[in-house]
Amino acid sequence: MIEELMDTPILPFEGVTGSWRFHKDVEDIGWLTIDSPDAPVNTLSTAAILELEELIGRIEGMADRRELVGVVLLSGKDSGFIAGADVREFDKMDLALLPDALRQAHKLFDRIENLKIPVVAGIHGFCLGGGLELALACHYRIAVKDEKTKLGFPEVNLGIFPGFGGTGRSIRQAGPVDAMNLMLTGKMLRAGPARGLGLVDKLVRHRDNLRWEGRKAVLQKRRSTVAPITKTIMAMGPLRGYVADKMRQKVGKKAKREHYPAPYGLIELFEEHGNDWRAMIAGEVPAFVPLMGSTAATNLRRVFFLSEGLKKQAAKGQQFRRVHVIGAGVMGGDIAAWCALRGMSVTLQDLDMNRIKPALERGKALFKKRLKKRFEVDTAMLRLQADPDGKGVARADVVIEAVVEDLAIKRQIFAELETEIKPGAILATNTSSIELERIAEGLSDPSRLIGLHFFNPVAQLPLVEVIRSRFNSDEEIGKGAAFAVAIGKSPVVVKSAPGFLVNRVLMPYMLGAVERVEAGESPELLDAAAVAFGMPMGPIELMDTVGLDVGQSVATELGHAVPEGSRFAELVRRGKLGRKSGQGFYKWSDGKAQKGETPAHADLAGLGRELVRPLVDTTEVVLAEGVVANADLADIGVILGTGFAPFLGGPLQARRDGKA
Repeated sequence: MIEELMDTPILPFEGVTGSWRFHKDVEDIGWLTIDSPDAPVNTLSTAAILELEELIGRIEGMADRRELVGVVLLSGKDSGFIAGADVREFDKMDLALLPDALRQAHKLFDRIENLKIPVVAGIHGFCLGGGLELALACHYRIAVKDEKTKLGFPEVNLGIFPGFGGTGRSIRQAGPVDAMNLMLTGKMLRAGPARGLGLVDKLVRHRDNLRWEGRKAVLQKRRSTVAPITKTIMAMGPLRGYVADKMRQKVGKKAKREHYPAPYGLIELFEEHGNDWRAMIAGEVPAFVPLMGSTAATNLRRVFFLSEGLKKQAAKGQQFRRVHVIGAGVMGGDIAAWCALRGMSVTLQDLDMNRIKPALERGKALFKKRLKKRFEVDTAMLRLQADPDGKGVARADVVIEAVVEDLAIKRQIFAELETEIKPGAILATNTSSIELERIAEGLSDPSRLIGLHFFNPVAQLPLVEVIRSRFNSDEEIGKGAAFAVAIGKSPVVVKSAPGFLVNRVLMPYMLGAVERVEAGESPELLDAAAVAFGMPMGPIELMDTVGLDVGQSVATELGHAVPEGSRFAELVRRGKLGRKSGQGFYKWSDGKAQKGETPAHADLAGLGRELVRPLVDTTEVVLAEGVVANADLADIGVILGTGFAPFLGGPLQARRDGKA
């Protein structure tokens, strides 16, 4: 019998998958551990929830018989607590059965919350989505205060919102404004800020402390406190409608309802039930089900799986500690800063300190924005070192050239580097359009040179094109992909060809829009149309962001000559290169394009679809030419590299669906 066991595991029991382990110790504390079988992370699969349901029934009986004083819920995996529901099951779900499944989960979490004994969650690593919803159903939450611990609701990125009671319980704990902001943005919080919001009650320094603090919390019958009236008042009476309107306005600046219905559905749920967290939980079911079956959610799940699959291109067992970047311009300097932010020791080389200093200043600004604490910023700056003499080359695990797009200069640099780099180091160019075979001419071992093409702005765009020439081995390309993953980027392997993938498909789109501006059309109208279609920014603003000189260089490399005497050519000639110079097609101030009024148009989205057509056409051509291995890689590469509407699933998926 369960009640007779002390330290002996009693699960898995017959008929379940074995995601959970449970034992009772000599103090009558129950220790419940989730450890999803044959998986790197824990998920709340259907089987895991059914198993938990049976286990909670047994715990209820033990509590009623006073055989347990409390339960501590922990994870058996190094990766973290629980990463959420098992997304792999979503596409297989029968939507007709989903309402009952959600209500069953609600009932289970209510039973946990209604247990007469304290239930304490010990959190380390990822605690996301359904994992956070389960933790919020516990009476007390303890989290490890380190960089790996992240709490949040990423469901909005999959076209849905929390469906296991997280909407109401997060509002109960954090208050309506903070909780809704967390759910609407999909933002992940560290343990400290999560505690500040009331989602976590106690912080510990190390995972090893979770058991001891969990024990104390049980024996002391600790319970979490709810959000104070000063926070919850924002959900009361007419204030709730005002708050909901403000949320809609804020969301509307980034996402249109017709593209991303989930945040709007969540706001409507709050507007109707936000003053009663239990009613809000009950209201999840009818609002959640239509979202799960929407085209947007289906495509966003596809994007999620494609993005996760990119990690499989990386060679295993690779370690990178030192990076040397040659070229301290916008791209080189920002690549160096990003690598330092991600923990690498970085040396940055250019002709003199005057060229390197602006890159160091931009790096410091990035560190202040991302790291917050002064000592973290100072430590990151110590990792980013000016190196005008190139002394870091010999020690570097990765050497990246990011100088001007000039073939002769690049060849000269690599001829010198080849004799200096250590065996096994990655030798890479950040060229945006020149074939690697041409750059590698004259090298004694051209197989060592790969492409690592980052995108501007480096800190925002996740894609790195790992460019393969006919000389490269699988080993070199796998190492390049592994480096991209190590610095938190998403690698897409592409064949060495003019423009590779992203620039090849972008250029006809951008130049087509520029030609329309040259013919007298409004740049503001064209940009607004592209955004109405679903692009993150319009083609003219994008050209300014990339840099008109870079655009001209890539266009020439791809055989799209910029006509002499055109406005485009004249702007380049006068040094008006876009955002980086403060003037391009637009004037720029504080990093933002200063746009005029947008002319009226009867069908903005239709105009946007017309503008984007060359991009989609060229993606089909690139796939046919074998620049990427398959349509999935083409779609995810274009999404990550251009921001192409994720809710459409990529340019090729959009065309299959008749949307582009």
